[in-house]
Amino acid sequence: MHTIQEEGKAQYFWVWGGLLLLTAIEVVLAYEQVFPPIHMLEILMILSVIKSALIIGWFMHLKHEIVAMKWTMMISVIICLCLMCVFFADAFRITHLGVR
Repeated sequence: MHTIQEEGKAQYFWVWGGLLLLTAIEVVLAYEQVFPPIHMLEILMILSVIKSALIIGWFMHLKHEIVAMKWTMMISVIICLCLMCVFFADAFRITHLGVR
């Protein structure tokens, strides 16, 4: 029988602190604009995926779910990211339209 170990509040505060840190990094990157927009989008998307994994794993308790549930979630996330990549190409056409 699989038993779940009880976690203390400290672990949740560490995850919350990590989320705050990642959010602060995103805000600083957005305001400083040290990277070109395409690279900025890539960096912000990677940070968002990391944040969502932390939220899903700890605050939605997916890390304690059965393997089938984890695979369902991961496949859904991969499909969503693929769809976003398909539609990003359409969003980049605005750079060629001369719209400011």
